[in-house]
Amino acid sequence: MTGMIQNREKFLNQVATRLERPRFTDPVKKPKWKFQPQYEVFRDASQDELLEVLTEQCKKIHTNLYTTKLEDLSKTLNKVVTGYGGGPIVTWKDDRFSKWGLDRLMKEEWPNQSYEVYEWDYKKGQENIAKAEKANVGITISEITLAESGTVVLFSDENKGRTISFLPTTYIALIPKSSLVPRITQAAQKMREMYQKTGHVASCINFITGPSNSADIELNLVVGVHGPIKASYIVINDL
Repeated sequence: MTGMIQNREKFLNQVATRLERPRFTDPVKKPKWKFQPQYEVFRDASQDELLEVLTEQCKKIHTNLYTTKLEDLSKTLNKVVTGYGGGPIVTWKDDRFSKWGLDRLMKEEWPNQSYEVYEWDYKKGQENIAKAEKANVGITISEITLAESGTVVLFSDENKGRTISFLPTTYIALIPKSSLVPRITQAAQKMREMYQKTGHVASCINFITGPSNSADIELNLVVGVHGPIKASYIVINDL
């Protein structure tokens, strides 16, 4: 159901009156800054160079990074999941898993190893969250990946529950190499372009940098405070 805006003009007029000024009706013009250093960092870096940056950053954020060809993705993913102790496993409902040749692994090999595999189903409501809470491994896909900070960007929708990335004990992000960008500046540009092209962008966008951690108490870093205690990134060479 599409939301409806009611009493907007009346509300805005009242705000302007309380501020003792007329309403601004002209569109806000984007400022032109003389210096924009945010666009210069890794500006001309290739995807291979960005991958090197990401690799080094993952060492700092306690995240394992693997690179693989598309034809070896199933083998690599199985290795990481097995290293984490197997299931239960929760995943998004995403056609890319099938496109990348993971059907046999997820629907045959893992169940044959007694790994429970649960695919997000928005129709089941709270059951999805219950499955994510009990899961050992959560698997999602990064839509945009920030090399500088080692951050994966997830777009949530009815088939891509956000709890999959933070309720399971461990977390795995599948990262298409083509999704690598230098930093959040370019990620924002990409999202703007997506909206301009489609008229839509996810209402819930999560930026995740490795496993959960906190240094709130005496600046002592503790990993796994409020989410996955371990995280792995698998970069897929899709170029």
